[in-house]
Formats: sequence, structure tokens, C-alpha cells
Amino acid sequence: MKNNHTRLKIATLSLALLCSITKAQTNKKAEQFKLPQGFNISVAADDVGRARHMAITTDGAIYVKLARPVDGKGIILLEDKDGDGKFNQSSGFGNYGGTGLYIKDNYLYASSNSEVFRYKLDKDQRVVDPSKPEKIVTGLIDRRQHETKSITLDNNGNLYVNIGAYSNSCQEADRRAGSPGRPDCPILDSAGGIWRFKIDQLNQSYNNGSRFATGLRNVVGLDWNQQDNSLYVMQHGRDQLDMFSQFFNSKQSAELPAECMYKLKEGDNAGWPYMYYDPFKKKKMLAPEYGGDGTKEANNKFIDPVVAFPAHLAPNGLLFYTGSQFPERYKNGAFVAFHGSWNRAPQPQEGYFVAFVPFANGKPSGEWEIFANGFAGVSVVNSPREAVHRPCGLALGKDGSLYVSDDTKGTIFRITYNKNSK
Repeated sequence: MKNNHTRLKIATLSLALLCSITKAQTNKKAEQFKLPQGFNISVAADDVGRARHMAITTDGAIYVKLARPVDGKGIILLEDKDGDGKFNQSSGFGNYGGTGLYIKDNYLYASSNSEVFRYKLDKDQRVVDPSKPEKIVTGLIDRRQHETKSITLDNNGNLYVNIGAYSNSCQEADRRAGSPGRPDCPILDSAGGIWRFKIDQLNQSYNNGSRFATGLRNVVGLDWNQQDNSLYVMQHGRDQLDMFSQFFNSKQSAELPAECMYKLKEGDNAGWPYMYYDPFKKKKMLAPEYGGDGTKEANNKFIDPVVAFPAHLAPNGLLFYTGSQFPERYKNGAFVAFHGSWNRAPQPQEGYFVAFVPFANGKPSGEWEIFANGFAGVSVVNSPREAVHRPCGLALGKDGSLYVSDDTKGTIFRITYNKNSK
């Protein structure tokens, strides 16, 4: 009897210790994130694969595009059937990886790294026949560098597709110290910009679409601003200015150029590879591959950014907030998901957060700010492999909450606001 009592006491203590450890781990995870007062973050789904962009249905289910298919499925549908705020995979389809995903009217649009498809939706915005998508665009360049094809749609039947440049700075020898830029960069004929296609025409290619804007090295985050009816994009700035060490040291290379948000209209040229934007000088500078030395300014024919962020943060998601859950100052403002840098050595890597830019009347109305931080899980990131989570996509929940995807652990985060908080 005494032995039984001892075993029972040990078991009780072990259970209490386990509960204590679990509670401490949960608190630690919650404490790792920093958000403005009144906001909370929770895990809505985990281990879904390399989650890129998302699309939310009218009843709150989530489609997630995976960079690589899992068990032959590159798009998964997450549903919260019991209303507890946790999502489970209910189905999957699409045997291709990629990034782009968008719901518009009665279709789900999804991209691989060379094509764009659309799936007919039923009244509940569930895909009618997952095995038979319509191919909208085909034959886009995929050179395994900046190959992702992010997408968005306007309100006039147009599809916008990023086609990233398969180069750092259009050098004769890519990423080689001192190599000059190629004259009249030929990459821009089929990449390094945003192309526009019709949403109701099948099997379009470069011959059917049009180059909407050029001079954009790579755009992963883009969104259509409903307030001023315009396309906004986040460009990944160029790397390795210190390949021209006679003009740039390693510190300058880590801090230049800016990651830029652009408002685009048809025919715009953002200047890649001929220039970069210096956030300290607030000027467009001539790239060293094309005769720049860190002091020469670029031609004024190139457009200015509407917001300039620090260098090498890798903006992968852009969303204009049109929900009603968050405080009024967030209405119509822009959230940006930064995937995090890999090339700021010898300085620590930066990013791994969600930023916010206030907007009013279709224009930025204040300085950008870090909105949600702590995804990296460590205070200092020396290598991106040390980051626990890397934000990628953003989506607006039907209740006005904000979803953030992570393509490292496959986590979907949900950010909510408590209106009763003080």
C-alpha cells in the first residue's frame, strides 16, 4: 500500500511538473511576440508545408499555396469546423508548387512558377473540380532565380503577374565582382516587371499579355489598393554592392539599397538594374554596373518609391487592410510581411516581422512601423536558418483578423484585436 501511495504521489508530482512546463512553454511562445497594445497572436494551423500566399473564403476557410507540394498537393484547404480558432486540413489539390493565390468573384486563381490557373468555385467558395483547372497563362520564364509568380487582380477583369529577373543586377557575369552591366538589359524583355493578362482568356502567353510596368528586380508582395484603385508592389532590392569594393564597403552593402514600395501605373519604370534607391540620401542612385560610384544620381525618368524600408528585409507579402476589427488608424493602411535577410553580414540579419504603413486618401500618411515582431524566435539572427518562423503571406479574415503565413515551419498565425483592452 505504501509503495502504491508513493507511486501515486510521484505520478501526481510528474503530472504537475509536466503541466507547469507546458504552461511555461506556452507563455514563452506568447511572450516572444511583440504587438501594439490590445493585439493578440495565436497559431491557427501548424505544419501545413512551406506556406506562401493565402486566400480566405466568405465563410472563413483558408486556401494556402505551398512552395512545394506535400503528398502531391500544392494547394491545401484549411477549415475550422468546430469554431475553436484552430484550422485543420480538409482537402488538397494542385500537383504544383508556387506562391500566388487569389479569390475573385467565382474563381480561385493560383500560380506555379511558370503558369497561372483558375478553379471554378461553388456558392460556398469551394473548388468545384480540383482536377480540372483552367490554364489562364502559360510559358512564363522560370530560371530558378526569383522564379515565383505572385499575382493580384483589379476590378476590370485583369490579372497582374510578377515575373522576377533571373539576375542580381544584369551583369555580364552574374554576381561576379567588378563585372559590368549588360547594355540595354535584355532580361527586361521577358522578366523584371509586372505583366498584365485577361482573367477570362485561356492559354495566354507573353504574346497575349502586356508588360504593365518594368524595372522591378523581383516582386513577391503585391496588392490592389481598392481606395485609390491602383496597383502597389514591394520590390526585393539588389544585393552585394560591395562587389564594387572601390565604391562600397561591407557596411554600406548591408544597408543599401532600400526595399521599396511602389505605386504603379501602366508604363512605369522603377529603374532596375540601372539604379537603386538610397534611403539615407533619399535619392535614386546610378548602379555601379552602369557607371555609378555611390555619388552619381540616376536618370529622373525612373519613378520614386512611395515608401522606402531598410535594405535586404525581403518583403514577401502586401495587404491593404479593409476589415473593421482593428482600430480606425489601420483602415486602408498597408501591412507588409518581411521574410528576413540573408546577406547583411558581417552585421546581424534583419526583418522577420510584419510592418504597417498608415494610409489616408490613397497615400501614405505617416512613417512605417513594426507591427508584429518576434517570428524569428531569437533576439539576434546571424543566419536565416536560425529563424524559427519567416513571414511570407498575408490575408484578411472574414472577421477582420489578420493571417500571416510562415514558409519555414508551415505555421499560419492569426492576429486579432481586443476592443475592450486598455
